Amino acid sequence: QQQYLQSGVCRVVWIVSERSNPLTQSYFPQESFFVGECLPFYIEKGLEMRKWVLSGILASEEIYLSHLEALLIPMKPLRAAATTSQPMLTIQQTETIFFKVPELHEIHKDFYDALLPRVQDWGHQQCVGDLFQKLASQLGVYRAFVDNYKVAVETADKCCQANAQFAEISENLKVKSTKDCKDQSAKNSLETLLYKPVDRVTRSTLVLHDLLKHTPSSHQDYALLLDALRISQNFLSSINEEITPRRQSMTVKKGENRQLLRDRFMVELVEGSRKLRHVFLFTDLLLCTKLKKQAAGKGQQYDCKWYIPLADLTFQTIEDCESTPIPLVQDEEIDALKIKISQIKNEIQREKRTTKGPKVIERLRKKLSEQESLLLLMSPNMAFRVANRNGKVSHESQRRFLLLNSYDESSGLYGFLNVIVHSASGLKHSLNLYCSLEVDSFGYFVNKAKTRVYRDSTEPNWNEEFEIELEGSQTLRLLCYEKCYNKTKQSKDDGENADKIMAKGQIKLDPQTLQNKDWQRAVIAMNGIEVKLSMKFTSREFSLKRMPSRKQSGVFGVKINVVTKRERSKVPLIVRQCVEEIERRGMDEVGIYRVSGVATDIQALKAAFDSNNRDVSVMMREMDVNAIAGTLKLYFRELPEPLFTDDLYPNFAGGIALSDCVAKESCMLNLLLSVPETNLVTFLFLLDHLKRVAENECINKMSLHNLATVFGPTLLRPSEKDSKISNSSQPISMNDSWSLEVMAQVQVLLYFLQLESIPTPDSKRQSLLFSTEV
Repeated sequence: QQQYLQSGVCRVVWIVSERSNPLTQSYFPQESFFVGECLPFYIEKGLEMRKWVLSGILASEEIYLSHLEALLIPMKPLRAAATTSQPMLTIQQTETIFFKVPELHEIHKDFYDALLPRVQDWGHQQCVGDLFQKLASQLGVYRAFVDNYKVAVETADKCCQANAQFAEISENLKVKSTKDCKDQSAKNSLETLLYKPVDRVTRSTLVLHDLLKHTPSSHQDYALLLDALRISQNFLSSINEEITPRRQSMTVKKGENRQLLRDRFMVELVEGSRKLRHVFLFTDLLLCTKLKKQAAGKGQQYDCKWYIPLADLTFQTIEDCESTPIPLVQDEEIDALKIKISQIKNEIQREKRTTKGPKVIERLRKKLSEQESLLLLMSPNMAFRVANRNGKVSHESQRRFLLLNSYDESSGLYGFLNVIVHSASGLKHSLNLYCSLEVDSFGYFVNKAKTRVYRDSTEPNWNEEFEIELEGSQTLRLLCYEKCYNKTKQSKDDGENADKIMAKGQIKLDPQTLQNKDWQRAVIAMNGIEVKLSMKFTSREFSLKRMPSRKQSGVFGVKINVVTKRERSKVPLIVRQCVEEIERRGMDEVGIYRVSGVATDIQALKAAFDSNNRDVSVMMREMDVNAIAGTLKLYFRELPEPLFTDDLYPNFAGGIALSDCVAKESCMLNLLLSVPETNLVTFLFLLDHLKRVAENECINKMSLHNLATVFGPTLLRPSEKDSKISNSSQPISMNDSWSLEVMAQVQVLLYFLQLESIPTPDSKRQSLLFSTEV
């Protein structure tokens, strides 16, 4: 069936040849005709290709159901006989061999029964995307089946050897004939039928690709099918090593199997020119290839550039690496390219809402593809040099690579991770102990939170909660330090280095486990010390929603102009008080605004501000400065509309992408002065504060770029109705358009931070910063 789904002409030939199909009869009622007569009729009538693709899917589903039913037929009597005095198989053996087969049959029977009437009652606006999305969401059953597949086949083989009657049954399973597949009446072995679901799941994305190709982007099905395709691709990548046939290929000496251990795109530096390569690491050699352009109806094809047997593989020393430095691309160039990509994607979205036709969109997509390819080549900068010890193979004896990714960005988590550090055990002596929490962010570990010091105890009990923002993170790392109070400290940073590290451990952030909204308990064991944690993940589309507060008398979630009017001030009191306290004692705090404060402290401050508690200034003096910084960030994050407003946000994103410096400055300043007065004054107040924070970068390690990364999305991210963040049934994986949108938000704020001054047409505006009058 997959061969028939490769081209439009083949689809017509196949469907027309099966006149018994009622779907065919509805369009071709003639008693008999030739395919040559049918094709012009098809073109003339302009019949929708989606119809034919779905017809093929239905026929394929019918055949697949007959395979599953052939497995269910012996399963039922075998299960019943297991309780008799002379069982053919035990209950456990039966359940192992036919594991999850009934569930798979039920899933596909429901899918077939729901799809058939929709295709029969076809119309241009008929929707089927919800059915494919539901089917994709049930792929977890296949995960269980694949995990059990090897055990099932081994168990069936042992049972055949032990029981001749079962061996006879397993070699002669009958598949029920179907209308569209009359050759399926032949007998099939049990092993052959058990492989059908494994084979089915490897092809799950092919049908979706084909259906998407013939579904207009304006159709209601498009987003649902795209979501189903993403789920299927993510699922396939997670089980690729178990089921992809290419993992066992090309026989080597003594009948051994060459197995693929890992493959990855890398950038090769050839005479100063960057070339995109696909590198494969096999059990016996390293192979470098160039991916060919994919021809219609064919799978991926490669040109072999060179290979090195692992027995002859050597690596350059550090000294050799340093003697030949890698020419790097400036961060500014890469950021500018990302912004340009984001702008092109926005243009494509705008064109989709117009009626200019597909040619404009196609031109933009081609331009987007070129820019993304350029970004792919420019980004890597980590050197990896390999050489052939003997130099006898047909390639240069020494090659240099630049790793494209030192981590798999697409599998990381984006959102907020709440972590409760409960307690530690296993200490042999009383210590002054504290824990530091780090997560990997774009390939590097970043300190995100720190517990208080628990003094003179062998069993510290913190029970402190932190909210940590994740940016493509895959690992949570925990470090335990002994606080050293006696050391002479020249600076805060030196003091931290003086503390003695007692233990270090980490835990993988498993998307499947954290998908559950409940708290997950974990224990990190390291150097004899065990630290107990609880974790809960909130995906980005839930964590990034701007939710207006129902309590308009409060501060959080209330429009900024409502708050300032009530307070008779131009800058909200919460902003002024938090900034004053941070400037009083937090300017030297390492990672200020990046390191998370204790969540309970932040919530206590939020409640105090919302209730207009007059003692809030006293509370702030007693709290950790990171909690105050977290409260300020939370206030801006929960504004019902961003400080830069929803209406102006697309213009800011477009303005920052301008290449002409003069035009960009004029555009950005005019846009800024177009925001409402209260928003502008508050932003200028915050901007001056952030510049003062960056002046202490040598101590607090917070550069203008770091501050822009923290505050950019907080100040600019549009509210839900205007956000381009797509809803997803798998919200934890990365979305390219979302990440590029965040990059644009960071760049907008960074632009204003880097300006020496912001001229205002009205000199009175500066005095408004300190005004308490309405």
